[in-house]
Amino acid sequence: MQELVTTYQTIPHKEIFVKAETNFIDKVICGDCIEVMKSMPSNFVHLIVTSPPYNVGKSYENHYDKMPYQDYLDWLEQVWIECYRVLVKGGRICINVPSVTADGQYQPLFVDVVNQMRKFGYIMRGDILWYKQAISKRTAWGSWKSPSNPYVVQPYEFVLVFSKEQKKLDGDPEKIDITKNEFIEFSNSFWDIKPQTQPKGHPAPFPEKLIYRLVKFYSYIDNIVLDPFGGTGTVAVVSTKTKRRYIYIDNCREYCILAEKNLKDISIQLTLL
Repeated sequence: MQELVTTYQTIPHKEIFVKAETNFIDKVICGDCIEVMKSMPSNFVHLIVTSPPYNVGKSYENHYDKMPYQDYLDWLEQVWIECYRVLVKGGRICINVPSVTADGQYQPLFVDVVNQMRKFGYIMRGDILWYKQAISKRTAWGSWKSPSNPYVVQPYEFVLVFSKEQKKLDGDPEKIDITKNEFIEFSNSFWDIKPQTQPKGHPAPFPEKLIYRLVKFYSYIDNIVLDPFGGTGTVAVVSTKTKRRYIYIDNCREYCILAEKNLKDISIQLTLL
């Protein structure tokens, strides 16, 4: 892995790490993902794996996670527009979303995201049901033991998969590294994967197993993998482990520092192998 190099540039009300167009790859970039992606060239990312903030009131340093629902959707649209532009023809985007409750109303976010992506020209490739865990402890039942107003809980989230312009992603057959057994397992859209049990400095980190499956199933060795909501850097770390290139973006300096540490740690481990 290339040495992580950070340069600073002051922008009104915001300090971000800025790279030249040729210096986005294998870098931790701290800044607003929409603005950072706008500075990137078009058509060079092969895979995007990400999970936007759920808008359910989680604590983030530089993001308000309880917008009015329509404002939240409008914001997401700007993210998907830039993601589409930076993807190569046939490039994929995998978006982890739940169904969320906003303003006291059940909002099927996965439906709204699908509609947004189709509007912008993405081709939907399918959805993966990420079964996170059986729910043993509950605090909300609605009308207890009554049909008057019962609540249902959902121990799963979706990973929505889309591609740009075409279904096929061109690549070198010599750089395919998924095994037969992995392909059979990953092509079943029900993924029973436990969530990250130790948050490691982030309220909702990805489990590595989930990212490993997405990266191996949807990309070739040496492909460029982007996460515009990078968090603690799980997508970047797994990309490094699987010999992909990464682009990490997050607007929280604390997460960026933690991601750099995680990437340096994994680089040392790989060097020792």
